[in-house]
Amino acid sequence: MTVEEQILPRVSVPRSLIGDADRFGGACHGDMVTGDLILRGGHAVAMRASDQRPERLVVPALVEPHVHLDKCHSVDRIADVGGDLMAAITAQAKDRELWTRADLHHRAGQGLRELRRAGCDVIRTHIDWHDSEDGGAAPVAWSVLGEITADLPVGLRLERAALTGVDRLADPDWAKACATRMARDDGVLGAFVLGHARQADGLRNAFVEADRLGLKLDFHVDESLDPTLTGVETIADIALETGFQGPILMGHASALSMLPQSDVARVADKLAKANITLCALPSTNLYLQGRDPFQPGGRGLTPINALRRAGVRVVLGTDNVRDAFCPLGRHDPRESLKLAVLAAHLDPPFGEHLPMITTQARVGLGLPPRTVDGAAIGDLILFDAPSVSAWLTDDMPANALTDALTGDRI
Repeated sequence: MTVEEQILPRVSVPRSLIGDADRFGGACHGDMVTGDLILRGGHAVAMRASDQRPERLVVPALVEPHVHLDKCHSVDRIADVGGDLMAAITAQAKDRELWTRADLHHRAGQGLRELRRAGCDVIRTHIDWHDSEDGGAAPVAWSVLGEITADLPVGLRLERAALTGVDRLADPDWAKACATRMARDDGVLGAFVLGHARQADGLRNAFVEADRLGLKLDFHVDESLDPTLTGVETIADIALETGFQGPILMGHASALSMLPQSDVARVADKLAKANITLCALPSTNLYLQGRDPFQPGGRGLTPINALRRAGVRVVLGTDNVRDAFCPLGRHDPRESLKLAVLAAHLDPPFGEHLPMITTQARVGLGLPPRTVDGAAIGDLILFDAPSVSAWLTDDMPANALTDALTGDRI
């Protein structure tokens, strides 16, 4: 019996999202491969060159590596929005008193639906882990997001990462209890690292527990323009010393932008050797960092281009949406890339940057990369855009590839 074949005409695919571009075929136009997409046995297997102008862009489902579904869509009820990171932490802490199960289900569910509409199939949300004496006692937001995770449709993955102060992890018993809860709930062990007392002790305990239980690690680190902060380099040093093999992701790393080029190069070399992924978060860092009463100062973005040139895996995340940390924003990785293009000078061709919200973002979360060639039809999405530039410029919904197929045999 022959395997059914289908064709999707007038398609463009970014070369950066093809595992073997030479074998995949199609016509090369700069950073894109164009033609008719051939699907066989439910998978994308090849491209056939065509003289027709491409009208549609096909990419793997998008990835959201860093978001806060427990906080999102709360801005309209917070009176004291505005100011720097510490002001945002204080304002959001007051709002936490309103976090009932119904409230969390409503707001987090809305954020999740928005991510789905944007074309995401993998999402990691950070959840504030309170400072109770029992490190294994989960807050209500953790429980609610767990309920949401249990009810997800097939094909959608939502990871929960605990966000606690690294100073609490400096207590070995507390760290063990927290990590044990992460292992029980298939969670990610995370920490907020910002020049805390006993920072190195907390980080070492995080690595010990992650290694013991096979956990992923995710850190909010050096979210400041203070060049004396050492969290990024300390994490890299501990990872190299211990030989830790699990996935490590760092968010923010804003302080790196204030270091001399030689220091950035030294830290970047360690990050690359330790296989650490760095997640840049343009929206929240641009809003909170570099505040000055007369004019904005440093913008708080980690040096994306320098890190990538040094071999560091850099990805992009949404971070906060309509809360005390960022009063605007959208749950859409495209928005993060669009903002990074402008703020971090990510020059064309734009197709080269797409791995930061697709293939490389999956790797940063400890998942295998997914490229267009060989991907199942259900793992691909389609946009009515002739190019990546048009896709980033226009507000257009993600469409399931299956909805666009004609059913015609080749």
